[in-house]
Formats: sequence, C-alpha cells, structure tokens
Amino acid sequence: MSDCLFCKIVSGEIPSLKIYEDEKYLAFLDVFPMTKGHTLVIPKKHYAKVWDVKEVGEYFEIVRKIALEYRVKTGNEVRSMIYGEQISHAHIHLFPFNGKWNEAISNINPEQMPTSEGPGIQETLHIT
Repeated sequence: MSDCLFCKIVSGEIPSLKIYEDEKYLAFLDVFPMTKGHTLVIPKKHYAKVWDVKEVGEYFEIVRKIALEYRVKTGNEVRSMIYGEQISHAHIHLFPFNGKWNEAISNINPEQMPTSEGPGIQETLHIT
C-alpha cells in the first residue's frame, strides 16, 4: 500500500533501526518507545490486522525468537502486545523491561527517541 507507513519502512523509503529481518518479517525500534528497546515486529507483506496474516503461527514464532534473544542479550524480561489502530498494518509490540511491568509502561505519552540513542540500542539488540 503506497500510503502505509510500515510498507514505506519495508521498502526503505523511510529509514528504520532494524533489529531483525528475513524474507517475510521485519523488526525495528519504535521511534516513540514506551520502554528502552521497544520494538515493532511486522510482516513485510501488507496485512491490515495480525489476524489477517496467513502464516500467523510463523509470525508468532519470529516474535518469540526475538523476545527470547532479547532476554538473553539484556537479562531483562520482555512483554508483547497487539494493539494500536493508528497504522493499519499488522504489528506486534515487544517491550523489554527491567523491574516492575506497571512502572515500565507508565510512560503513556512517550517522547521521540533521541537520535543518538538508537544505534546503541540497535547494536545491543540486533539479531542475525
């Protein structure tokens, strides 16, 4: 879809800090993170909703792989959520956090991640 923000990220038209990529899926840092390392995992093919993804099991396996890698790399817990209607492209949020979950997500109005922080987080969390 030509007007979809996530499709533009997949095509490279809009830059992103990629954490994971294969032929079907892409994970990248959210630019308005609710926790440090807040990541979005999307199918490269446009689907409006997660439940529209034909290979939903495969999709969830990728999300699981990334979450488990985050736990190993950071020693922190990871939560996931399917929410958000602002962008009509299937996406799952991953929230690495250290401490209490309620405190970790208390930032209901997240600020844009400083440009200088992103590459360091990307390097720490990147999965090959």
